[in-house]
Amino acid sequence: MAPLLLLLLVGAAAASRGDREPVYRECVAGCQQMNCTGARLREFRAEQPLYMRLTGWACLDDCQYQCMWHTVSLYIKEGYPVPQFHGKWPFSRFLFFQEPASALASFLNCIANIWMLRRYRSTVPSSCPMYHTCLAFSMISINAWFWSTIFHTKDTAITEKMDYFCASSVILHSIYLCCMRTLGLRYPSLANVFGAVLVLLFACHVSYLTLGSFDYSYNMMANVSLDVHLLSVSISIHSHIPLNAVTLAAAENDCGQFVM
Repeated sequence: MAPLLLLLLVGAAAASRGDREPVYRECVAGCQQMNCTGARLREFRAEQPLYMRLTGWACLDDCQYQCMWHTVSLYIKEGYPVPQFHGKWPFSRFLFFQEPASALASFLNCIANIWMLRRYRSTVPSSCPMYHTCLAFSMISINAWFWSTIFHTKDTAITEKMDYFCASSVILHSIYLCCMRTLGLRYPSLANVFGAVLVLLFACHVSYLTLGSFDYSYNMMANVSLDVHLLSVSISIHSHIPLNAVTLAAAENDCGQFVM
C-alpha cells in the first residue's frame, strides 16, 4: 500500500497541457469578451438551437470548443502531438453530444447491464449466498454507466466528478466481489472488514478530489493502483487460505449456475 499512500502526496494538477496553453487561454478570453456579453450574447442565445440550451450548452462552452480545435490545429501545423484539454482528448461534437461515440458506447453498456440484471434476478434465487453482493454490483455498474453517458454528453464539474467517482466505485466493488467469492462464504467477518476498508479508501479518494482542485493524473493513478494493490492482497490471502470447495459446491447446487 506504500505506493498508494505516496500518491496522496502528489500535488494537484488541475489542468491538462492543452488548456494550459496561452494561445488557448487567450482565445477563450477573447471569444468570451467578444461573443458572451451584451448584444452578441443575446444574438448567440437567439440563434442557439433549443436542444443545445436544454442540455446546458452556454456561450463559454462554445468558446472553449472552438478554441480547443484552434489550438489543436496549431499543434498539428507545428508537428506536435494532439494535447488533452481538461483531462480529455478532443472530440468532434454532434448535436448536443460532446463525445458522441463515447456517449453511445456508455449508453449501450448501461442497457446491457440492465438486461443482464433482469436476467440474473429471474434466474438466480435470492437465497443464493452471493445474490445480494452481485445485485449491488449490478446496481453500481448501471449507475456508473448512466453517469458515463451523461458525462460524455455534456462535461460539467458535476458530471465529471460523478463519472470518475462512479467508475472508482465499480473498481472497488469488483474487488469486494472477488473477496466475497473467495473468502466471504467461509470468513464473513473478514470480508466485512475488507469491505469497510474499501469504503474508507473510497471516501478518502472522493474527499481528496472534491476538497481540492481535481487532479486528473492522480485520479487515474489511484484507480490503477487500487486495482493492482487490492487485487494483489486478495490473491495473497487466497493463496494462504484456500477456498472451501464443499461450501462453494453446496452454494452452487442451491443457487444453480448463472451463465453470462
